[in-house]
Amino acid sequence: MTPRTLLLSAYDAASHQRWRNQLVAMCPDYHWQTLTLPPRFFQWRIRGNPVSWLAEPCLSQPWDLIIATSMVDLATLRGLHPQLAITPCLLYMHENQFAFPVSEQQQGRLEPQMVNLYSALAADAVAFNSAWNRDSFLRGVDALLDKMPDAVPPGVVQALTEKSWVLPVPIEDCLFVDQGRALNWRCPHLLWNHRWEYDKGPDRLLVFLQALAGRSMPFRLSVVGEGFRRYPEAFDRIHQQFAGYIEHWGFMDSRDEYDRLLREADVVLSTALHDFQGLAVLEAMASGCVALVPDRLAYREYVPEPCRYRSDESSPEAEARAAVNCLEQIMVDKPASASPDAWRASRLAGRYRALLGDLIAGR
Repeated sequence: MTPRTLLLSAYDAASHQRWRNQLVAMCPDYHWQTLTLPPRFFQWRIRGNPVSWLAEPCLSQPWDLIIATSMVDLATLRGLHPQLAITPCLLYMHENQFAFPVSEQQQGRLEPQMVNLYSALAADAVAFNSAWNRDSFLRGVDALLDKMPDAVPPGVVQALTEKSWVLPVPIEDCLFVDQGRALNWRCPHLLWNHRWEYDKGPDRLLVFLQALAGRSMPFRLSVVGEGFRRYPEAFDRIHQQFAGYIEHWGFMDSRDEYDRLLREADVVLSTALHDFQGLAVLEAMASGCVALVPDRLAYREYVPEPCRYRSDESSPEAEARAAVNCLEQIMVDKPASASPDAWRASRLAGRYRALLGDLIAGR
C-alpha cells in the first residue's frame, strides 16, 4: 500500500525547499501532500504556523506519516488536530534555535527555543542534518532546563537523545566530479557562496580579504549567494575595495551557471559564525574545490584538518590572520580536493527510506 505522507514546512526557505524536493524524489513510491509557508516574519511564523494552518482540510485527513521541519510548532498542531496525535511524526532539524548567534537587533530567543523543544518532545523521531546540530541542540536544552526555577522533569535530554538521528541534507550525485581537477594555485579563485546575512560573517570576509591584500597574495574572488533587500554593509565595502579581483558578484539566477562556477573555483571559503550543515561548502567540495573554513561548527565533520583555520570568534582580525596563514600553507601543499562522498544522495537515500519505513511500521 502506498504510504500517505504529509510534509510540513513552516518557513520554506530555499534550502528547505531543496531538501523536501529531494526527499520526495528519494521516495517516489510514497503519496506526498505538502503544506508550506513563505520564509518571512520569522517570529510570527515560528509561533503562528498552527493558526495559519488551522483550517487546512488535509490536517483532518488520515496519514501514515507526518514529516515536519524544525520551524513547525508540532506540539501545538498535534493538540489542535487530535487525529495527528496518533500519526507517527518525524521532526527534521535543519537548524536549532539554541545555536543561532543573536544579532544586535534581536531580542532573546526563548520563545523559538521552546517551540523547538516542544516539537522535539512531541515527535516520534528527530533527525538532524549534522552531529553538530544535534549536539548543540541537546546542550541548549540542558542549559535551558537548568534555568528553570523548579518543577524540572528528569530525563528530558536522555529521552531526546535516544530518539535522535543524524541524517544530512543530501548532495545531488550530478554535482560530484568524477575525478580530481587541476586547480590554479598561483592565483586561486576564491568562492564565498553563502546567504548575505550577518551570521555568515561578511565582516570577517572583509578583514580576511584585507589581510590577503596586505600580504600581496594573488587571488580572484566570487561572492555569490542569496541576497535580501537589507544586507550587512560589509558587502558594499568588499565590492568597492576589491572590485579589481571580482569574477562574479551577487545572486546567480541560473542554477546551471552556479554549478559551472562551482567547477571553475579553486577554494571555497567560509567565514560563518553559524552553519548547521554547510550545504554551500559541501556542494563546492563535491565539485572539486578545496575548502578553507574555520575550525568550528559542522565543518569538522567533513573538512580535512589542514583546511580548517583556527577559530577565534572574539577577534575577526586574529581569525583573518589564521585564515591567511592556512591559505598560504594550502597553496604550498596543493592538497587534492576531499570529496564528501558520504553525503551523496544515492548513499543517503537508503537511510532516509529505512527511518521512514520504521516510523510507519511503528518500530
